Amino acid sequence: MAVFHTDSYLQHLHKISQDGDNDDPQSGDFGLGYDCPVVEGIFDYAAAVGGATLTAAQNLLDGKCDVAINWAGGWHHAKKDEASGFCYVNDAVLGILKLRQKYERVLYVDVDLHHGDGVEDAFSFTSKVMTVSLHKFSPGFFPGTGDVTDTGLGKGRWYAVNVPLEDGIRDDRYCQTFSSVMQEVKALFNPEAVVMQLGADTMAGDPMCSFNMTPIGVGKCLSYILNWELPTLLLGGGGYNLANTARCWTYLTGTVLGQTLSSEIPDHEYFTEYGPDYSLEISPSCRPDRNESQHLDLKRAAGMRMRTG
Repeated sequence: MAVFHTDSYLQHLHKISQDGDNDDPQSGDFGLGYDCPVVEGIFDYAAAVGGATLTAAQNLLDGKCDVAINWAGGWHHAKKDEASGFCYVNDAVLGILKLRQKYERVLYVDVDLHHGDGVEDAFSFTSKVMTVSLHKFSPGFFPGTGDVTDTGLGKGRWYAVNVPLEDGIRDDRYCQTFSSVMQEVKALFNPEAVVMQLGADTMAGDPMCSFNMTPIGVGKCLSYILNWELPTLLLGGGGYNLANTARCWTYLTGTVLGQTLSSEIPDHEYFTEYGPDYSLEISPSCRPDRNESQHLDLKRAAGMRMRTG
């Protein structure tokens, strides 16, 4: 973890993790508290998440698989010396750095509801990693970054692509926007490997009450990336309706395997959480889509024009 995070942050996280000390006066300096509470054992848990992503990336480097998955990962908000947004380490950054040991150009794609600010910040000054994030962008909505004009810094200018979206977007419009952006990203950046964060807080029925997506729509976006046939690392992320998050990631696992899964939820310990229909499917709600196609096209075109000069 120290290849990205500072020693002082990791040492403090380890210290307070021993007894779940929420009263340490230094914790606030490291972002520990409000949305990243200190709980006993959090260091070991964070290390396990980061280690799982590193292991997945190593398997790609070793040619043991074409696609590697860590649904427990995708902690995309953490900074090098600060926890943020329920993220204590940034395993996505760790995975990208591992892949960079072999691959010259690594593409990071983030379809979580929230902007992948920690990953973008980590690589904002380099042209070797391009970050692409489709997310809700609204006044007061965390983390408050990721406007279309945020494009990277220094040598990394134009290597950050942000697609800010409004509430209510559904599968068709989202997938159309995604494929249009990714077609241009592929042509301009020509990545050698991909890391994709697939937070499930975009799902209809999520307590965030923002997007109106289903696993089918996210699966189409994933299939678009998989069709490139590049070494691909898949990570989880947000998702606060736990049953719907499980539905989404189960469906996406089936997409990776090329398997059509039964819609029936199998009997297990948490079966009652999947009521009232006990089905794999998620249906969109009737909430309005506040995104206008013309507005999305203008934002996408503006960002791409800046990158092509």
